[in-house]
Amino acid sequence: MTSRTHLALDFGAESGRAILGTLADGKLQLAEAHRFANTPVVLPNGLYWNTLGLFQQICESIRAATRQADSLQGIAVDTWGVDFGLLDEHGALLENPRHYRDERTRGLPEELFKTVPRQDVFRLTGIQVMELNSLYQLYAIHRTSPWLLERAAKLLFMPDLMHHFLTGLQRSERTIASTSQFYDASTRQFATGLLQRLGIPTRFLADLVDPGAYLGPVLPRIAEACGLRQELRVYSTGGHDTASAVAAVPAHEGTNWCYISSGTWSLMGVELDEPLIHDASLAANFTNEAGVGNRVRFLKNLAGLWLLQECRRAWEKQGSVYTYAELMELAAAAQPLDTIIDPDAFYSPGNHPERIRQHCRDTGQPVPETPGETCRVILYSLAIGYKNVLENLRRMTGRRIDVIHIVGGGSRNRLLNQLAADVCQCRVVAGPVEATAAGNILTQLLGTGGLSSLEELRQVVRNSFEVEEFLPSGKQHRQRQP
Repeated sequence: MTSRTHLALDFGAESGRAILGTLADGKLQLAEAHRFANTPVVLPNGLYWNTLGLFQQICESIRAATRQADSLQGIAVDTWGVDFGLLDEHGALLENPRHYRDERTRGLPEELFKTVPRQDVFRLTGIQVMELNSLYQLYAIHRTSPWLLERAAKLLFMPDLMHHFLTGLQRSERTIASTSQFYDASTRQFATGLLQRLGIPTRFLADLVDPGAYLGPVLPRIAEACGLRQELRVYSTGGHDTASAVAAVPAHEGTNWCYISSGTWSLMGVELDEPLIHDASLAANFTNEAGVGNRVRFLKNLAGLWLLQECRRAWEKQGSVYTYAELMELAAAAQPLDTIIDPDAFYSPGNHPERIRQHCRDTGQPVPETPGETCRVILYSLAIGYKNVLENLRRMTGRRIDVIHIVGGGSRNRLLNQLAADVCQCRVVAGPVEATAAGNILTQLLGTGGLSSLEELRQVVRNSFEVEEFLPSGKQHRQRQP
């Protein structure tokens, strides 16, 4: 197999990375080219992404990558889900994209359901109801700023927007579009009828493309700004970062496994060939999102390490600066408390340590007083959430599910991995950490013909990355080499 080097631009809710990936002899070697913060901007009228600053970081990433690699065969961007930008007829942004935690969608789902009932929305889209979904963001614009929709020529989700800035092309990649809650999970097209029932125009919806599609070369003006000396081809990938991460789960076809893409969010689910849309999945608030290789990601979104991130920020404001490693040491040493919180109840930014303490007082539970106790309560509560999702997955799919694959940055949290194994009474396989970047790059290679199938992609992952296994306490723990 000839050597091929591709660049993954992976944008998370807290930071972004540019990762070079070289595939040779069936193994993928990754190297970080650039890393940067992704800091939202608070304005008087809401919370926004620093979109132009993020594109500047893409250009810096390309410059850094070309200094490290002799040549690049391709580049693709993946991001968090649901957020989007609206473009005018000239391809310019009408408004800077809002952050999904912006409060303009607070309470909007119930308002929308007065026009289109919840059951109808779910029957069409198969998507979990969350206030942050693109549907409610679009509905908020329709209610408060209809002129934006009147002037909009295209709606592009965040990875599609970055690809547009690079190539001038305006396309919607399927996995990111499926997070919107105005994508029909059965027809695999936008649910235009749903938007029309809400009075929202649909002319600005872009043509859909699959992961791995060739989009075009980097525009000459952008190439010059990035210091490119050769043509750089831009591909779609699993534009939703979770789609790329799930593609890189090192599981074997036909085995009983589920995944957790662990980071700011914990996204836990299974792969299906067809969406699972029925009363039980609606009642459990599960979601059906598009995956790489025409798979369906049947999953549940849970608040993940966001709570730890917010607690760390709060302690830093109070003058106590901790690394995540230090917090995990404190949590491991802390006395376990019989305290369970609902992580999803702490969705908005704020002083999470105090909010957690107050919640415990209100519910009559032991109150965590130290950073270590607080972190342990958060991690234990996440593990309880995983158990509840696992039970629902088994019930709704009829699968036994005897292994949980945890991928992404959160897979480094060994305490959470062990708690998950203990609480779920299930084998946990942790890694790869850089699953999203690996999935991004290998999906590009699916598009080029360098790989032939999702199973071959996962074989490369198994060949390339070390994983660590966690068994329920009292059983043997081991580390596996690639």
